[in-house]
Amino acid sequence: MRAALVLILGPTASGKSALALAAAEHFGGTVINADSMQVYRDLEVITARPDATMLARAPHCLYGFLDAADPCSAERWADLAAGAVRSSLDAGRVPILTGGTGLYVRALLEGFSPMPDVPAEIRADLMADLRALGPQALHGRLAEVDGTAAARIPPGDSQRIVRALEVWRASGHPISWWQAQPSRPPRLDLPALTVVLAPPRAELYRRCDQRFLAMLESGALEEVERLAARQLDPDLPAMKALGVPELMAHLQGLLDLDAAARAACTATRRYAKRQSTWFRNQIVADLILDTQSSERMMAEIFPKMSEFLLTGR
Repeated sequence: MRAALVLILGPTASGKSALALAAAEHFGGTVINADSMQVYRDLEVITARPDATMLARAPHCLYGFLDAADPCSAERWADLAAGAVRSSLDAGRVPILTGGTGLYVRALLEGFSPMPDVPAEIRADLMADLRALGPQALHGRLAEVDGTAAARIPPGDSQRIVRALEVWRASGHPISWWQAQPSRPPRLDLPALTVVLAPPRAELYRRCDQRFLAMLESGALEEVERLAARQLDPDLPAMKALGVPELMAHLQGLLDLDAAARAACTATRRYAKRQSTWFRNQIVADLILDTQSSERMMAEIFPKMSEFLLTGR
């Protein structure tokens, strides 16, 4: 088989991990994570990260390798993912990249605008301002220096507001200026087969609800309780993972557990809908699978993968 990359993408709870694992077993592959929350070791249950049984069936990369206090970026992940793909190929295995974080996939395959390095003290100053003044005040500050970015970023999106301000502080150029610069080249130049899972909306929502309730039974609340005990910055990406804010609210006495679970399920369904829309509009797929059966998905994807890996078609 030739050097090539297989992508199995789709919204949360669509069955990506199971299908990627089955493909890795069938074709001798390595499963490479492209989910921005499954990179954190603290979030094993709440992100439905592959468990020990799954990890034993085929090699997996970029799962649970970062501490929750260590934020991951698309650029950082793309560098690591490119290395994982090359290592898989060097070992004679098929790299099978799977996840639902479209920005990460785009960074790997298409490149993105260059950005300056930001000194830690600048970010620390802005985070202190965020805690003291709130995101709307910082959004007003952003509007003064970068109206283009301020018009695009909602006033409550503290993470993106801080990112835009730190870029401006570090470089003297607004983030919109940087984003208009020529993109850095893709991290990889490999033929790729892109498969997108698109279950019917009602089925996807049912799976989202079912999976979150299963997470609770498997220890998601206890996992979030351990995370809460660390008293990390609430604006860290890991602290905003699906289900974490709602269970934090329960632990703080703001919601009973049933209400927290309902809120988490609602947030998960909304996120799955946004992901579905993004993949439909932003990804040119070689194969779109809308079947609800994993057996039928394998029956559709495996012949296509075999032909692609052997012939490039």
